[in-house]
Amino acid sequence: MSLDDKKEIENLRREIRRHDVLYYVEDQPEITDREYDRLLQKLIDREKEHSDEIPADSPTQRVGGKVSERFTGVAHKAAMLSLDNTYNLDEFRDFHNRVVKGLNKGKPEENQVAENDIEYVVELKIDGLGVTLTYENGLFVQGATRGDGRTGEDITANLRTIRSIPLNIPMEKEDFNFLEVRGEVYLDRTAFLKINEERKAGGQPEFANPRNAAAGSLRLLDPAITARRPLDIFVYSVGFMDHMPFKTHYEAMQKLKSLGLRINPRTVLCRNFEETFALIESWREKKQTLSYDVDGLVVKVNALGYQEKLGSTARHPRWAVAYKYEAEQVVTEVEDIICQVGRTGSITPVAVLRSVLVSGSTVSRATLHNEDEIKRKDVRVGDTVVIEKAGEVIPKVVRVANEAGKSRGQPFKMPQKCPECETKIFRPEGEVAWRCVNAACPAQVKERLLHFASRRAMDIDHLGPAVLDQLVDGGNVQHFSDLYTLKAEDLVELERLAEKSARNLIDSIEKSKSAGLTRVLHALGIRHVGQRAAAILAQKFHSMNELQEASFEDLEQVDEIGPIMAESLRAFLGQEANQQEIQRLAELGVVLIEECKEIGNRLRGKQFVLTGTLKDFSRDQAKEKILSLGGRVTSSVSSKTDYVVAGADPGSKRDKAEKLEVEILTEGQFKRLLAE
Repeated sequence: MSLDDKKEIENLRREIRRHDVLYYVEDQPEITDREYDRLLQKLIDREKEHSDEIPADSPTQRVGGKVSERFTGVAHKAAMLSLDNTYNLDEFRDFHNRVVKGLNKGKPEENQVAENDIEYVVELKIDGLGVTLTYENGLFVQGATRGDGRTGEDITANLRTIRSIPLNIPMEKEDFNFLEVRGEVYLDRTAFLKINEERKAGGQPEFANPRNAAAGSLRLLDPAITARRPLDIFVYSVGFMDHMPFKTHYEAMQKLKSLGLRINPRTVLCRNFEETFALIESWREKKQTLSYDVDGLVVKVNALGYQEKLGSTARHPRWAVAYKYEAEQVVTEVEDIICQVGRTGSITPVAVLRSVLVSGSTVSRATLHNEDEIKRKDVRVGDTVVIEKAGEVIPKVVRVANEAGKSRGQPFKMPQKCPECETKIFRPEGEVAWRCVNAACPAQVKERLLHFASRRAMDIDHLGPAVLDQLVDGGNVQHFSDLYTLKAEDLVELERLAEKSARNLIDSIEKSKSAGLTRVLHALGIRHVGQRAAAILAQKFHSMNELQEASFEDLEQVDEIGPIMAESLRAFLGQEANQQEIQRLAELGVVLIEECKEIGNRLRGKQFVLTGTLKDFSRDQAKEKILSLGGRVTSSVSSKTDYVVAGADPGSKRDKAEKLEVEILTEGQFKRLLAE
């Protein structure tokens, strides 16, 4: 490449980057979209002539190749904690008082921080997907989801498609080389409606809301599809730097903006509590005028030194809080009441409403939760009702608001059959929800299949949601047994499933046939029958035939089963469709007898909690060891817990165990207990 060619290409890249900042960060574009496209096309053409010399941060390199079949894990440099919530002035004042108390803890009276001397930064709480962006020496090298707050998923290729994320920032004149920032990727309402129109026209299911659309777009395995969706981002904090030259959060945000990162322009620095609360009140109605969804405001202590002193709990920073507004309520009319089937078989009554605008979006349906709730509120077709969005997301009916003397329709009655599959529904004793227990019910099939294939059930590798969606939507799989009729040639035509992956999936399905009765019982998704109950039943009855012949009384008398689980088992096994499915599984070679060794009783009655990372066991392996010896594993520590097994980075569960004086076992002590 000649020196003139190189200079021309560099000037084009520099000019396009400048226009990106003007458009996405400053909101002050200097050229039209058409002129921008011409510049970009010119750069593409010039780079094609010198394709071996295109750097990764060129504006033309927004979409690379497809990402791997599974996103890899990324450990965050600093934990991405969630925020505690406040909902009114009193709760926000309590937060402020805790900040004052925390800052003055251990200080002599003459050096204490005055109540009105604490600055706060107020930001819009964008309703999107939290991500991290990592820059090394100015280059964007990695992007990840929030995940569980400590480990996220690498979505770098998809984040590169978002034009408001700079691929290169001018860090050469700064005294830091490594920068990790946090932000929220979102989709504005206009773009959301357009995407849903396109999905509807193509026969695809519509996204429930802009947040789901943004999250789904970032987890696509093909960045080219992500690039076609107009995602955007607001950066809201520094996560980690190799050198922190700032004294305040607001100063840090202004520096990020100067580097070309997109900061929300409505971020405001307030001098004290009263000024902060006045700003919060001003956004109560104003938030509806935004072009994107927000679910409140975020209030942060401005001084970074104060943030460090206040610290964090295991889940929340003590120096920041989310302010959530009371849900907006509107009045409309019930045009009909229908029932929907959830993925786990629960039947939920839903009010079909005269369309009305609530919290910035049109609502035409609202949940009525369950039969008891309808009776309590006495909601009927034709009623005038007050509705709101629970958490500003899910519409619900608050109460009936008929005018005096208005004539009313008949009280609502639950259907006797499932509206999806016509199977007779039943309501377990002591529960509020009616349920369809037909394993082949179309409304439940995908969720049931995912559970069937999961690691703790039949353990079928390579059968993730993306593949399963295609198999179900294409009519290849509707029942558990259909998985065992698949052939490799059925799979290679699926999107993102190469011949080798198809062969691996077929091999994994074949291997699962010998999993045994315990795993099959758990995999069938029978309500209340988890791993422990499945193991007990398999050991007691030895085969599916014996279990099917067992009466309610036989089941109820089994230790740890009881009447609720017995009723659920009889309801499931008594369904003709389920009986046919079990028979078909047997005919296809799935083992329906128990071949594992007797369950031990040495840990009988002992309750365990697992926390942290164990060196020689996965979480599932440790759980299976405990279950095999008659013990139980729960997710939370209580006074009923006998042992907490603590691996590396155990978190708050260990702290609670110490507080409750529950015995804590190291991994070595746990292994010795198992071996005794």
